Amino acid sequence: MRTAIPPSPPADAALAFEQRNLPLLLLQARESVIRRFRPVLNANGVTEQQWRILRVLAELGPTEPRELVRLCALSSPSLAGILGRMEALDLVVRERLEADQRRVLVSMTAASRALVKRLAPQVDAVYREIEAQVGHDFLQELQGILDRLTGTLGTGAPEEE
Repeated sequence: MRTAIPPSPPADAALAFEQRNLPLLLLQARESVIRRFRPVLNANGVTEQQWRILRVLAELGPTEPRELVRLCALSSPSLAGILGRMEALDLVVRERLEADQRRVLVSMTAASRALVKRLAPQVDAVYREIEAQVGHDFLQELQGILDRLTGTLGTGAPEEE
């Protein structure tokens, strides 16, 4: 007669947490959303990070790198490498400001504007699919909650890698 293997002992009570793992929940939610967009981005040769930058530039116009770091949730060293690759692909240009040569503006090129114009309907279609699945009201409420969370806690640049 075989004896059943006893289940693993419960987690050490001293290691028990009062709250669910919010960072992990947010990462899981992010992954469940971004996986819907990946096929569109991959089919057009754009990385997730490049798309975040292009989306911000399309919405705001020329932007300083430090603002891109904050708005795109990228570290400064990562942004420098990504912008270098995007420049080589003719997706962005970096220009020094005449009034202050220490400052730089990142702008879209004609090629990236055409890319965004081509991608926008595909991206919007993914949003419509998500909305159809979760509901318009839920999506609006979620966006409001996330806006409140980042507004309250701040949107600083990610820790340097």
